Amino acid sequence: MTLDLHELYQELHRIPELALHEFQTHDLLMKQIDALTTDCDFAEVQVPEQLPTAIMVLLHGSNPTRTIGYRTDIDALPVTEDTGLPFRSQHEGRMHACGHDIHMTVAVGVLAQFVKAQPTDNLLFFFQPAEESENGGKLAYEDGLFTGQWRPDEFYGLHDNPQLPAGAIGCRMGTLFAGTTEVDVHFTGTQGHAAYPQFANDMVVAASQFIGQVQTIVSRSVDPIEGGVITFGQFNAGTIRNVIAGEANLHGTIRGLTQKMIEHIDDRIRAVANGIAMSYDCQVDLHLNQGGYLPVENNPHLTQEFIQYMEKNPHVQYIETEPAMTGEDFGYLLSKFPGTMFWLGIGDPEHQLHSSELVPNEAAIEPGISAITGWLQQRMTEKE
Repeated sequence: MTLDLHELYQELHRIPELALHEFQTHDLLMKQIDALTTDCDFAEVQVPEQLPTAIMVLLHGSNPTRTIGYRTDIDALPVTEDTGLPFRSQHEGRMHACGHDIHMTVAVGVLAQFVKAQPTDNLLFFFQPAEESENGGKLAYEDGLFTGQWRPDEFYGLHDNPQLPAGAIGCRMGTLFAGTTEVDVHFTGTQGHAAYPQFANDMVVAASQFIGQVQTIVSRSVDPIEGGVITFGQFNAGTIRNVIAGEANLHGTIRGLTQKMIEHIDDRIRAVANGIAMSYDCQVDLHLNQGGYLPVENNPHLTQEFIQYMEKNPHVQYIETEPAMTGEDFGYLLSKFPGTMFWLGIGDPEHQLHSSELVPNEAAIEPGISAITGWLQQRMTEKE
């Protein structure tokens, strides 16, 4: 089979699909994987019934001492593309604005390298749905996908980074991505006429006080070295200018670089909610949902080896990076299996991830494949 990676990337870019509905994406990937593995007697492909848009490919090693996992995500975002590319999204209101099309292309390229000759150790390729929402990594683990021969002893994965040069590899010891918690708060008081505030219980004021007090958690209750962020992006209350709002809703997010920090912020938010309920004689319903978005905490031993390998590889441009306050559900899998997540530069510094104008530089594809293939081969030469 002749594999045109750039054609594959552009085809994937055209058909972005949301979490757990990646059916066309799945079919296209299966077409490529089947072509690569049909004549490969050491390859085994599985589509799990529990997660039907996921794909698992196991390459059985010739003399395995471990199973090395490599994960890529396959879903897209509810973003309307504004790139002007000739291969722009054909799905209205959906876009690969987080670069998962690059992720998939690189993963298929790495797989193509390893089907040429049987690896020494087992290699597990996991094409994961629902990273952007729905906790795909956690779903996969809880649904029992990683059991028996499908259980990795170590796990690796990448995320593209538009701020790094195309093809560069970025990583760091410790936390790479923050953990995230979704915050939803509903305030219930008493609606009333604007002229008679004494007969009402204003939830605009209560919710505003809640926001103000919550912001002091980060400034006065969080170690500034560890880092934490609380942001409320939605505040909904009231129906008309001269009616005091009896209800209000807030929707936001918590970010922290350690699970301990996230749990600390969660506890403080609960205390603030209880205090507002007492102070304003209202009902405050607080919902905190972390799901599978734990901090991406790289394994110290494996990550040190990964960094040393990339630094010494003359074909790799390695860059030490700072932790990111964005979330990634690979953190859940790294809480279950030792491993490392790293960045692949895509060279579009004018645009951030999730931008409707993000255009990854396709020149990142081949260096990414080469670096990852080399690292996995290196791991197979190191026997514990």
